[in-house]
Amino acid sequence: MFKILTLNNISVAGLDRLPRDNYEVASEISHPDAILLRSFKMHDMEIPASVKAIGRAGAGVNNIPVPKMTEKGVAVFNAPGANANAVKELVVAGMLMAARNIGQAWTFSRGLEGDDASINKSVEQGKKNYVGFELPGRTLGVVGLGAIGVKVANAARALGMKVIGYDPTITVKAAWKLSADVEQALSVDDLIAKSDFITFHVPLIDSTRHMINAERLKLMKKNSVLLNFARSGIIDDEAAVKALDEGHLYAYVCDFPSNLLKDHPRCITLPHLGASTREAEENCAIMVADQVRDYLENGNITNSVNFPEINLPRNGGQRILVVNSNVPNMVGQISTDLAEGGLNIMDMLNKSREQIAVTLIDVDKEPDQATLERIKGIDGVLSVRCLGCTRED
Repeated sequence: MFKILTLNNISVAGLDRLPRDNYEVASEISHPDAILLRSFKMHDMEIPASVKAIGRAGAGVNNIPVPKMTEKGVAVFNAPGANANAVKELVVAGMLMAARNIGQAWTFSRGLEGDDASINKSVEQGKKNYVGFELPGRTLGVVGLGAIGVKVANAARALGMKVIGYDPTITVKAAWKLSADVEQALSVDDLIAKSDFITFHVPLIDSTRHMINAERLKLMKKNSVLLNFARSGIIDDEAAVKALDEGHLYAYVCDFPSNLLKDHPRCITLPHLGASTREAEENCAIMVADQVRDYLENGNITNSVNFPEINLPRNGGQRILVVNSNVPNMVGQISTDLAEGGLNIMDMLNKSREQIAVTLIDVDKEPDQATLERIKGIDGVLSVRCLGCTRED
């Protein structure tokens, strides 16, 4: 029986992927095998030593102490792309709201007073203050061409916009999905100088913090629009507000309200709605529940942010999962210990990622506890599990 601790409300659609005859799921549980969460901040949490996996029902993992988990041999999973359509739709809405001055016009309309005749007169007099512009022919710059960025780029092309993209680490899988009409920017500065709208779909790390700052704002076209539905901190908000006040920047649309931004007449701030759709929450929960289950039961790894991707089909026998530091001769030492335990290797797969390596081994019979202890005692081994065995570490 696997024990799963939930730190946030996880969609029932995801929890239903964990059969109750083999999984106990609760918001309060001792010695959990895995943790599922959304936005709960784990950095100050005492994480039980029993935890083998953490699943984030979303894309960003800033709320999880990933380096600390890596050191402990705990796999951290996320759900990239599961909320991509939800974020894409909000980015398109943001462009339309900025271009057509929807926020300001709505505030104006809500403040109208008098009878209907008076309101109609005020509308005709006031509407000239909210004249906007259309999207076709405008250029959208997309920084980050992962699952979300690709969808945003393709949607903008379908709206008749020109699109420039920048992502030096774009994957082949993402590139195949990207419209052939999307142009490649040579750098962030190159993209900024050519774009009427700029949207960001990158994680918040040292290299992306304040990616848009006072210096880069000067490179932007006059009356351009910034959109941030990724992470607070990617844009220097103070510099953006200064550019708005000076009339250089037309609008700033973001998902992260603050006292600086929320009342500014040229800012549209939303309460972190990017992935807030029922469909996105269900998709994220299903994806991460499936990934955590496959890891706990089979040792397979998909969409981990700190472990290598690995998948070994089960063809009988007993499976051993070893997580260890990525150092030489690990596989040799493990194989030697298995041989000493009288075990024949039926299949084996070893994958590594930076400082972590994972080995899946199918053997012809269940290993005894002494064999597992020998492997666990190898210098650099972080964890050993016999999956589905009568004894499991």
